[in-house]
Amino acid sequence: MSVRKLGCNMSESMNEGHIHSIAFPFIFVMLYGTGFVGAKYGLPYAEPVTFLVWRFAIAACVVAGIGLFFKANWPKSWREAFHISVAGMLTVGTFSLGVFVAIDMGLSPALSALIIALQPVLVAVVARRMLGESLKLFQWLGLVFGLIGIVFVVSQKLDFTSVHMTGLGMAVIGLLGLSFGNLYQKRFCADMNIFSGGAIQSFASCVMCLPFAFAFETMQVEWSVQFIGALGYMSIGVSVGALSLLYVMIRRGEVSRVASIFYFVPVSAALVSSFLFEEKIDLPVAIGISITALGVMLVNRQSKK
Repeated sequence: MSVRKLGCNMSESMNEGHIHSIAFPFIFVMLYGTGFVGAKYGLPYAEPVTFLVWRFAIAACVVAGIGLFFKANWPKSWREAFHISVAGMLTVGTFSLGVFVAIDMGLSPALSALIIALQPVLVAVVARRMLGESLKLFQWLGLVFGLIGIVFVVSQKLDFTSVHMTGLGMAVIGLLGLSFGNLYQKRFCADMNIFSGGAIQSFASCVMCLPFAFAFETMQVEWSVQFIGALGYMSIGVSVGALSLLYVMIRRGEVSRVASIFYFVPVSAALVSSFLFEEKIDLPVAIGISITALGVMLVNRQSKK
């Protein structure tokens, strides 16, 4: 191979990597952020855990079908399948269970988003010990900026008058599930196939939620057009699309940097809500979005050698 051709291939590879580094986080944030809006449409027609059982069951079938079509590699041992299942039950099952139940119990979506926004900081702290990752001073500053930005974004919607301690606790459980799930995914399942692994994780999350639905809910569903649309979007758009992108990003980068992208999820939810529900984007929200963007930029900035 000539030096010129090698240089062209390297340039194309770098350009492709640059495009992925921009496109993947953007698409993930849009899909994951609008998932909160999808939940708002679907929860009036089904109890929260019942909604999740249907969502995970559909997602598992869809991703398994895609995996079989593309002849994806499946785990070679029960140990590997176990690690994939645990990562899924934390990142997908526990997180979704905590957030959905918290909102259903009266916790405002804004306060729930603020609690989940602690995830990048928690991941950065734990990743230092669990994965040996470390952040520079300017990256820690970026995490602080990101959190401040989220406070600005959700400040106008915070409602402490109807806060139930149980709902608050469920949101914290969701935070812990998402944070430790990302770390577990990076350490034990970084090389998993996104199709076969995604199917296993969705199935494991469904199995995890099913006993809670049987024990605490009637499992009745009102099959309205709105519910079917919300369920379809949460199953395909979020559980398949967004989570597949998350696994790819965790595999390619440091988990602390990937976690910082979650700062943009409440921002995305606020922007979509303003479009669908005609909620005004005021000055504090605009300031918060700008500060959040600065924070994520600092966290993902490459230090000079």
